[in-house]
Amino acid sequence: MIALVLSIAVHEYGHAVTADRLGDRTPSRQGRVTLNPIAHIDPIGTILLPLVGYFFPSSFLFGWGKPVQVNPRAFSRRLRMKTGHLLVAAAGPAMNLVLATVVSIVYLVLLKTGLVNVGERHPAGAIKMLIELNFTLAALNLIPVPPLDGGTVLAGILPDRYGHVVAFLHQYGFMILLALMVTGVINVLLWPAHAFARAWINGLHQLALS
Repeated sequence: MIALVLSIAVHEYGHAVTADRLGDRTPSRQGRVTLNPIAHIDPIGTILLPLVGYFFPSSFLFGWGKPVQVNPRAFSRRLRMKTGHLLVAAAGPAMNLVLATVVSIVYLVLLKTGLVNVGERHPAGAIKMLIELNFTLAALNLIPVPPLDGGTVLAGILPDRYGHVVAFLHQYGFMILLALMVTGVINVLLWPAHAFARAWINGLHQLALS
């Protein structure tokens, strides 16, 4: 749960800092351009649902942070609002990948120096979980269904003539996402991310032994 809260905070920080750099000061005024998890906590998405996942391990671990409010009209005039929205949305998953990479480097250093052993449950197990979690969160959020970031990224990529597709996804996206979760299809979609994360971690172990 601690790993999830930290990962969500980094994700939301990515949205906030990108919007701020693009000229929108709304996240800054609301105190969201920070890595402090307290600023990004959503009572349901960051606390309640992860608790459910903790007490019912068979359930899908899912959560979200307080949405970062953005005013696209405040973006730099050099950017189309559509492009700015895409960049802000993509920044969240990108930050999860950055966090996974940084933690991987720290993990490799700890393994090389002998401060951590591969088979240890703590802290090695917790570090590996944090790496896998962030790869998975990045993949999850890039699924092109609103309210996930992938929905906004898709809207930014699609030509304007496909506006009806974007409108449909925004209207029914939450129900589609819920259906993916209930039927277990979302686990199939995320399987490549899990497999990649495990291969990545095994690669770190091989590097540590070399």
